[in-house]
Amino acid sequence: MNAEIIAVGTELLLGQIVNTNAKYLSEQLAEIGVNVYYHTVVGDNPSRLEKAILHAEERADLIIFTGGLGPTKDDLTKETIAKHIGKSLVLDEDAMKTILSYFEKTGRTMTENNKKQALVLEGAKVLPNEHGMAPGMFLHNQSYSYMLLPGPPHEMQPMFRKYGRLAILDQLETRERIESRVLRYFGIGESQLEVEIEDILDSQTNPTVAPLAGDNEVTLRITARHQSENEAHKMIDEMEKKVNDRVGKYFYGYDQTSIMKELLKVLEEKKLTIACAESLTGGLFQAEMTSVVGVSTMLIGGIVCYSNDAKMKLCNVKKETIDHYGVVSKECAIELAENVRSILGTNIGISFTGVAGPDSLEGHPAGTVWIGISIDNKPSKAFLLNLAGSRNGNQKRSVMYGCHYLLQELKE
Repeated sequence: MNAEIIAVGTELLLGQIVNTNAKYLSEQLAEIGVNVYYHTVVGDNPSRLEKAILHAEERADLIIFTGGLGPTKDDLTKETIAKHIGKSLVLDEDAMKTILSYFEKTGRTMTENNKKQALVLEGAKVLPNEHGMAPGMFLHNQSYSYMLLPGPPHEMQPMFRKYGRLAILDQLETRERIESRVLRYFGIGESQLEVEIEDILDSQTNPTVAPLAGDNEVTLRITARHQSENEAHKMIDEMEKKVNDRVGKYFYGYDQTSIMKELLKVLEEKKLTIACAESLTGGLFQAEMTSVVGVSTMLIGGIVCYSNDAKMKLCNVKKETIDHYGVVSKECAIELAENVRSILGTNIGISFTGVAGPDSLEGHPAGTVWIGISIDNKPSKAFLLNLAGSRNGNQKRSVMYGCHYLLQELKE
């Protein structure tokens, strides 16, 4: 079964509210093996809604509508669908009782237009609204199935979970699950990752592999279809191994995690503490770290040493180092990392020094960054980055690279 979700409401087009319903429904439909290939948003206009329905019928056999079931004149979803498929709207007595009961409980006077909410498509299966007034509907007509759901998420979600999902399952000849897993990569560009797994992408059937560009990182979504959830997960496991045999050195985590969260997991597992010396990042590494709950056992503290004097006074960087090598240097990065670790008595010291931009510094162009890492009983290292982008972008990417390099060092 192929589905299209049509969200009805001018407020969505104006950006006054976000269309979270489409996301929720797509996730729910994937679980029961229904493909969603299109999301459509249309305003409260019957002619444009009619055109959207015609387009949807060319590419889907299940069309789900959210919104436009209320009492006002601009709520025209069921009226437009009724006209389109040649069905009448009839009064549903149970829905009418629910609406009357609501007004009695709240002590409000019901206006005549509220009766409109109790009208349903002739022959439709009525989906009770246990969290509002307007009922939903499910109707199979000729080659298509139409589902109408209320717009407010607190009404739509429980209605779909309890009634809508079952109505769709009754229409399915075979029940398949669609399972997916997101793999997260850092340190490799999207184009390079695609080159590395090009033959896998070209030959994919089930499971499928889709590269997705992220915020300064790359993700792959592996999706498998099978009647058995366990078998679908096995298929994903096999594909993941095949992919990571090639690009596994850039892989850092799954689904909704972040590279900072993964770093903190390793620090916690190994019971390691860390201190930071930040110049060009201005405390951003520590801000990202402290946004994660439970970081207090790992992050002891840090020093924002933006000026040369601050590097010398607060982090004990030698004047000779700055005079001879400059602050944008491997030597300065290593001294910062080693000294902040010593000053704060931690297992790890990490430093960031360089040129965020837009201007150059010490003859180095914007985006030149050195990251220093000092770890107990290991030789200190410094990593050079040559970034291209905005000042804020260079700072954010420097933080992510700091996590990346530190993860690599801790895995060795």
